Amino acid sequence: MNQPAPDVRALHTDVAVIGSGLGAVAAALAAARAGRGVVLAARPHRLGGQATTQLVPALDEHPHVETGGVSASYRAFRDLIRARYDGLANPGGGWVSRLCFEPAAAEHAIEALLAPHVASGRLTILTGVAPRAVRREGRRLTSVRLHAGGAAAPVVELFAEVFCDATEAGDLLPLAGAPWVVGSEGRDAHGEPLALPGGPRPDAVQSCTVGFVVEHAPEGAPCAPVGSAPEGYEGWRDGQPFTLEIAGWDDRVHRYRMFEQGPDGHPPFWTYRRLRDGAVLGGPDAALINWAGNDYADRSSVDHPEEAYTEAKRLSAAFLHWLRAECPRDDGGRGYPGLTLAPHIAGTPDGYAEEPYLRESRRLRTATPVRQQDLEPIPGRARAANRPDSGGLAMYHMDLHSRIGHPASAYAPTAPFQVPLSSLVAAEPDNLLAAAKNLAATQVAASAYRVHHGEWAVGEAAGALAARSCARALPPARIVGERRELTLLQGQLAAHGVPLAWTLDVPPGDPRFTPVHLLAAAGALTGRRAAELDVRPEDPADAADRHALHTAAARLLGDPTTIVLPDAAPADTATRWGDLAVTLADRVQRALGRSARTTHGAHA
Repeated sequence: MNQPAPDVRALHTDVAVIGSGLGAVAAALAAARAGRGVVLAARPHRLGGQATTQLVPALDEHPHVETGGVSASYRAFRDLIRARYDGLANPGGGWVSRLCFEPAAAEHAIEALLAPHVASGRLTILTGVAPRAVRREGRRLTSVRLHAGGAAAPVVELFAEVFCDATEAGDLLPLAGAPWVVGSEGRDAHGEPLALPGGPRPDAVQSCTVGFVVEHAPEGAPCAPVGSAPEGYEGWRDGQPFTLEIAGWDDRVHRYRMFEQGPDGHPPFWTYRRLRDGAVLGGPDAALINWAGNDYADRSSVDHPEEAYTEAKRLSAAFLHWLRAECPRDDGGRGYPGLTLAPHIAGTPDGYAEEPYLRESRRLRTATPVRQQDLEPIPGRARAANRPDSGGLAMYHMDLHSRIGHPASAYAPTAPFQVPLSSLVAAEPDNLLAAAKNLAATQVAASAYRVHHGEWAVGEAAGALAARSCARALPPARIVGERRELTLLQGQLAAHGVPLAWTLDVPPGDPRFTPVHLLAAAGALTGRRAAELDVRPEDPADAADRHALHTAAARLLGDPTTIVLPDAAPADTATRWGDLAVTLADRVQRALGRSARTTHGAHA
């Protein structure tokens, strides 16, 4: 049983991570640091997804990213990128992000993060392979067959206890027989204002983009001739249309100029996603071109990946021609022929992304996906609706680009939100986890999770859950569904610097980090602490605070009768909120430790 064909190489591991993007990297890192054997199987030969092969190395993040709201490992990723530039805060100087950089910097950062686990033997990385078939036994996925290419190419059959689907389009979900959805669920499903009217529209997948990197030669410097327009150019130019104007989230048209401030006061188009600031780093500037003009929404990148990539690349070639030949110049002329492709920066033979940037994936289908309403601001509160099964944090607006057949974009603000562990668990097979953009969220809600730090947070939570499932010999659904198991997992996540709730003034490294995040995720924030992202742990805990902390501690236990919680202090006792949180969390964890020791034999 469980033996591959003679011409197939077999690999056995604890956790299999299928994918190459930031979710895959974070999942593999989390599972390996928990001491499990991990195999990471990636289609491209470079890891990093959005930051590398998809050419979006201008990080889409939230405004608090420099001080909080991301895990210690994601912060290490950002720090390693900056270290490649001697600590320069924003090497590209792009204004879309606080950190814009060349893809090679992300490659080096990822290699540095994973290298200790590769050296220890816990992590094996396979590249150039993609899932083609699976094997199941009842409700369990037992193996995934990975192919390297043509009929004569090597085949690997990967056996694991838990599988993480971190592919860009959720490719493992249909192969494994997991329930999934794609496109718009429709407004009728969950009453989401941003969903398309009526019932489901699985064809209405968001646009993808094949980005490209260009350098700009100074005026008068030799440059390649513009040449003739590519085939289909006029149709792309007029249909997209090609323009430096863009519909803004505020329902106004934003007008830009190439190198100067726009007529509305907007910064230059050129510095929007600039990855290399030549004035600081030396040499020419280099910028990523990922704009509404080369958003491709004619064919589904999920259903027709190869055709969509080919056509999206043709669209980008047409947009580049327009920039070089017809784009309105700041001086009143037409075209910037000094814009030339930069393959040496893109890391590809031609300067175009080797993979399209996908804004949408197949997603786990559940009865209770994360919805638009779950992420929206709540009057009088600083955070979105609390998720007691939190496995991490993210924050980005709900940003829906054009959907096939529906060209209008859509936008809605969010409050700081969490990654619910339950949204990663497939109903079937019961050892498959979502680890990227494929979590159980609606099209609208998933548009807020899809960015760099959101995908990392999902992957990190999935990897930790997979490792815990292996350690306890329990299906992931039981780890999440049994309160004591969930609390122990959350304690492990927090111990590795993964925030579970938005508490900006208790960052990783603070000795109160784990207690505060466990209790905050369990609902301990009330009053002023619910209305602000700072919880002010040094301030006294009033009666309402003490009640909320005690109630949260009881929730963490699942059965509060197993320990005696300390009596509430008298109303006039100035107990600091953070000190009480530490006391309560310590008692909870000691009680759960005793419980785990007495039950471990039953699951080992």
